[in-house]
Amino acid sequence: MHNRLSIYIVFFFICFFLSCSYKGSDKIRIGFSQCTSNADWRKSMNYSMKVQASVYSNVDLSIYDGQDDPQNQIADVEEMIKSEMDIIIISPLEPELIVDVVDKAMASGIPVILLDRKINSNNFTAYLGADNIEVGRNAGNYIVSSPNENINIIEVKGGDSSTPVSERSLGFHQIINSNPRAHLLKSLEGVNEGLPTELFGKVLDSLGGETIDYAYFFNDEMAIDAWKVAKEKGIENDIKFIGVDGLNGPDGGIKMVQDGKLDATLFYPTGGAEVIKLALQILNGETVPKNTLLTTTVIDKFNADIMQDQLNRVNQQQTEIENQVITISEKEELYASQNVLLKASLAFLIIILSLTIYAIYSVIAIRKKNRQLEITNAKITIQRNQIEKIANQVKVSNEAKLNFFTGLSHEFKTPITLILSSIESIGDLIKDKGSKLGYEVELIYNNSNRLLRLINQLLDFRKSEEQKFQLKASKTNIYTFSQKIFNDFKREAKKRNIDFALESQNKELNVFIDRNLMDKVYFNLLSNAFKFTPDNGKIRIKIIENVNNVIITFKDSGIGIPEKEIVNVFKPFFKGSNNRKNSSGIGLHLSKDFIELHKGKIEVGSLKGAEFAISLQKGSDHLSDKEIIEEQDIIGSDIIDFSIDYADSASYLIQDSDIDVEKYSVLIIEDNRDLSIFLKNKLISEYNIYLSDGSDAVDKAFDNIPDIVICDINLPDKDGFEICKILKKDLRTSHIPTIILTAMGDKESYLKGLESGADLYLTKPFSYSILIQSVKSLLYNRENLRYYYTNNIHKIEELDSFGNLEQVFMSKINNIIEENIDQSDFSVEELSQLLNISRVQLYRKVKALLGMSVSEYINSIRLNKAKIFLKESSQNISEIAYSVGFSSPGYFSTSFKNKYGVTPHNYRNNK
Repeated sequence: MHNRLSIYIVFFFICFFLSCSYKGSDKIRIGFSQCTSNADWRKSMNYSMKVQASVYSNVDLSIYDGQDDPQNQIADVEEMIKSEMDIIIISPLEPELIVDVVDKAMASGIPVILLDRKINSNNFTAYLGADNIEVGRNAGNYIVSSPNENINIIEVKGGDSSTPVSERSLGFHQIINSNPRAHLLKSLEGVNEGLPTELFGKVLDSLGGETIDYAYFFNDEMAIDAWKVAKEKGIENDIKFIGVDGLNGPDGGIKMVQDGKLDATLFYPTGGAEVIKLALQILNGETVPKNTLLTTTVIDKFNADIMQDQLNRVNQQQTEIENQVITISEKEELYASQNVLLKASLAFLIIILSLTIYAIYSVIAIRKKNRQLEITNAKITIQRNQIEKIANQVKVSNEAKLNFFTGLSHEFKTPITLILSSIESIGDLIKDKGSKLGYEVELIYNNSNRLLRLINQLLDFRKSEEQKFQLKASKTNIYTFSQKIFNDFKREAKKRNIDFALESQNKELNVFIDRNLMDKVYFNLLSNAFKFTPDNGKIRIKIIENVNNVIITFKDSGIGIPEKEIVNVFKPFFKGSNNRKNSSGIGLHLSKDFIELHKGKIEVGSLKGAEFAISLQKGSDHLSDKEIIEEQDIIGSDIIDFSIDYADSASYLIQDSDIDVEKYSVLIIEDNRDLSIFLKNKLISEYNIYLSDGSDAVDKAFDNIPDIVICDINLPDKDGFEICKILKKDLRTSHIPTIILTAMGDKESYLKGLESGADLYLTKPFSYSILIQSVKSLLYNRENLRYYYTNNIHKIEELDSFGNLEQVFMSKINNIIEENIDQSDFSVEELSQLLNISRVQLYRKVKALLGMSVSEYINSIRLNKAKIFLKESSQNISEIAYSVGFSSPGYFSTSFKNKYGVTPHNYRNNK
């Protein structure tokens, strides 16, 4: 309760201070990319936007200056996109270069408003600005309103390729070109800094005696600079200067008109305030026009005073708004500080009251807790005694289970030993009588021997856990010892064509080892090497003598060990992520323990396979007297030999069987060589057999299109579920029944097998009679479907007996044949090209589905179509023959009679 009350108080303070510091974070973030802020007109635009944005307390306006560089402007817009602005306003410097970044902003979901200038794209939210074509037209109309019979004009454009420049020139030329009194003497390009003063002076000098009536400039700054050039030449009163912008102020266009320096200026609104309003409308979800055009007017000596007065009032209002916003901000800050002070006072008052209540409560609670603790201590004492009693019972129970496990393992050893002894006797009889059962006897012997070693390994693991091993080392010729175990694996290497060798620098080298334990180490390392090395691989045992120690390495060219998993190799029950083989996971753990008993060490590396290195000390100084025994030298032992029929069985199983076209074919996918041999021997009398260890399973299925697939789950490359799913989803093999063989009998694995498309799921150990009957049943069901399908060719669109993939495939074949049915030269090659599969794969697929060749199937459809025409059409027999693709009526009649037993003529008469 004390802790809970403390939490309540802390939670209250957190909420309180959050409420004090919260000012509202729902700001509308508007970013504006100004092409340049050097000109007074651009500065006026920025100022108007700031004043209008300040009216709204939740608007945060950020202005970026491109500084007359399009790359700077692009970088500014990129920054605004990255900052996730709510809306972006752009006054483009170049209409083409800015297009890509505007597209990027729109794609990011950020609305884009173009201000004053347009771009060479229609991918933006809205445009706001004056109608620059109308600006040019107004300037032209003002000039042609002159009473002069001939009007000589000079035009000076802006210094960039923006849309205002091109549109103002367009509107101006529309008026000038349409009036015969107007003569455009020169059209100059401006520069970014303003008027090309030197060039303008040369133009004035080059005109000779020709007078200039009007000079039209695209902004007021260039017009004033031109007036100064004319004044230097004493002709300022002979030319009427017209500018664009009409800014108010001491250096603005209106003042210049009042002073008589400019004859007129065209008022060009900045749109700063209007664009902020437009942005808020868009963010509020209101519908706005794509283009919003601001009005413009001509300012001359007749209305300059009025315009100045109006603009002064607007400036005064903007100043008042700005002052009011500042005042409101100051009031808000004052309110916020007073509010925080008030809340802090209330908080301290509440804290004092809370602490007082908490103090009273604590005294009462502590007394109550003390009583509860006394009761709890008594309960804990009772529970502790009960736990100790239960722990002792669990210990006794575990010990009983382990003793049962150990005893049961020992019981396994006796019958296995009897089996091995019996097999050795049978092997002798086989060799004497020349029986052909040698391979299966060898299979029983090897697997019985393997089972015995696994049981011994389990018993060794129990001893290792209880630290009951006692080293019994004796002086041993390490090369002879290694060669004895090497000979045990030579037959396996020969069977799988593995390059297996034993190498030693000194064949007379002696080392003190416990032969029994070292035998287990050798067998573990070599069993793993053979398990993970593919056929035609390489395994090497090397014995290297150094000054103080002996290094024994076991190197293979197998799958290796992932680098990040090498540290876990010697941990009990470890299994590598790339290991799809069944294993107990204790062999390497025991090997490490046995090597350490010898005061040696074992290390592992992995590069193009795995390499284990055992390091043993020379001599016996590192061992105690209790660990050394006297033992006879190693005597070579004979290995049971079933080679009388080994060569036949081995070669018989390495390759696929000779293919008999009259038999069904079976693809066996199994990486256990012995099981593959067993299944092939059993099935080969009735079926054509293809073998795969899993590495090439999918390719073999695609190349041979077997009638049925038998597939194991644990395979070196893809597991059986993956292979089954691939075959069932591919058009070439989707019709093939699949039987899954696995040692996993749990519900989840069974469901996974069915989900992958398997037709049958058998768990190991399985009955061979059940397997062969399952194969026959699946093939029988496939034949029934094939029979039904071939007798309903004309109902292909209504059939759903096969899987959806087969129906789609046959529908596509029928549609293609129907489209080309009148083509007598339509061939199987053309059909396979249109289906985008090879001719051989098409033949095998159709043969598997229908039991007939592709050409026979095409002929059946032609004849079926002809039969319909004979019933329903008025065409003669020759016309029908040609319409269904027969090269001659005679060949058609012969084919029709062969299929239906009646000539086309008699069929039509008897219909």
